[in-house]
Amino acid sequence: MKKPNKCAVRAIYQQLMPGIVLLSICLSAQADLTVVSDYGGQPAAPFYDAINNDSNQWERQENLTLPVPPVVSLAIALPIRTPEMTPGSFESRPVNLPGIGALYLVGDDPLSRAWLERNAAKLNAINALGMVVNIDSEAALRELQALAQGGIVSPMSGSDLARRLQLSHYPVLITETLLTQQVK
Repeated sequence: MKKPNKCAVRAIYQQLMPGIVLLSICLSAQADLTVVSDYGGQPAAPFYDAINNDSNQWERQENLTLPVPPVVSLAIALPIRTPEMTPGSFESRPVNLPGIGALYLVGDDPLSRAWLERNAAKLNAINALGMVVNIDSEAALRELQALAQGGIVSPMSGSDLARRLQLSHYPVLITETLLTQQVK
């Protein structure tokens, strides 16, 4: 076995030594912790007096009106296109997607509308979330939402899911264990 070069050992030692010294200083410089906890019953405001010398009393404002946020419509997300997917049928296949819950993809087409109308109650029973992956108008979105019978249906691109799950057709129900068009 070859002996280490003294110059190399010295260079390594010189590079490591400042870090070792700094680490030992940090480990020895520990301060006692002050634990602040709230068990209720005592106001915490006096503890903040050293930070803020203002009074801890505030006047109650009556008839306070809060600004109303603007109504946000899902129409701003439209149109949605998922070029990787088209309406059609496919064979069910097993998958391993732990934690995904139940999710279904539909489009604004006769096949998706019929599938959603036929399966809405079952989809709602399993708390499935709906994604409309091909749609043009807000009116069409409202119609699909009505067909979902109160279930959540939102416009969203399905491109990422199509690539990851190798999907080319919808409607499809995605569960933790299965990609299928048969809702049971």
